[in-house]
Amino acid sequence: MAYEPDQELAELRKRRLREIEAMQAPGPAVNPAYAAQQAEADRREAERAEALRRLLTPEARERLGRIRLAKPEVAQAVEQQVIALAQTGRLQRMIDDVTLRAILERIMPERREIKITRR
Repeated sequence: MAYEPDQELAELRKRRLREIEAMQAPGPAVNPAYAAQQAEADRREAERAEALRRLLTPEARERLGRIRLAKPEVAQAVEQQVIALAQTGRLQRMIDDVTLRAILERIMPERREIKITRR
């Protein structure tokens, strides 16, 4: 009779393990609307990255990548402005590092200088 509780316990463990695996399994079957939204967001991001690759020189892309690490909101604003310039046809050539710095100077907020005086 001691064999039955062990068998029942093993069955409970197997069932619980299957439940945990089902909860952890990523996939569109869990939430198809979320998967569709994620796919659409991934597609838009890929298009944006491709557009920036065509519009920026390697040096400008490198600078923008460094800015994205420090200030993601500024990098996103620069990307939006570059894409808008390209869509309106105001770009005749690729944006180089010097031009990107000029765009950054217009976008980035003025730095306030803080002076501390001791008395």
